[in-house]
Amino acid sequence: MPIIIDYGVGNLFSLTSSFKFIGQDVTVTSDKKKIAAADKLILPGVGAFSDAAKALHETGMYDVIIEEARKGKPLLGICLGMQMLLTKSYEYGEHAGLNLIPGNVKPIAPVIEKGLKVPHIGWNALKFPENKPKSKLYKYVEPGEHVYFVHSYYGADCTECVSAYAEYGAELTASVELGNVYGTQFHPEKSGKTGLNILKAFCEL
Repeated sequence: MPIIIDYGVGNLFSLTSSFKFIGQDVTVTSDKKKIAAADKLILPGVGAFSDAAKALHETGMYDVIIEEARKGKPLLGICLGMQMLLTKSYEYGEHAGLNLIPGNVKPIAPVIEKGLKVPHIGWNALKFPENKPKSKLYKYVEPGEHVYFVHSYYGADCTECVSAYAEYGAELTASVELGNVYGTQFHPEKSGKTGLNILKAFCEL
């Protein structure tokens, strides 16, 4: 059974509801024993990177997540949860991430076209890299399908691990993966049928 890691940062209700909609039972917990026994883990997150990093350390989830990921257990980070998977964030200072995927979290404002609103809020089409096989996370998704974003920062310096891009005045990282670790900058639980198909594919890993 997949476990949604509860460390005090994240919109857990809509995510739980989406898993139930596709017929998948999930448990929301911070219990380390249950997390260790799970076959898959989901790391949600909303808000500031520094607050989330602090919460991971204070709850003891930081070391637990790294340990379980290194065992080869599928791990999916969503939105801020994806950013937490990277090496470092430059959101209001410098803050260390889980370093499960090499890369940095940087503001989108300097790289997108002038005049575009920040935060980036809305539906954008997925574009898959042409130089690598399509991610298993997109088993039921075709290029051009739209997903829902809400973010002011993005995954940078992680080209080798990018599994999808989205266009918003520049090509921004939509998702990343490295081995058994996956991350989506967008919210699958708010992305309609496409998002549900992504969660379904994750459950089948």
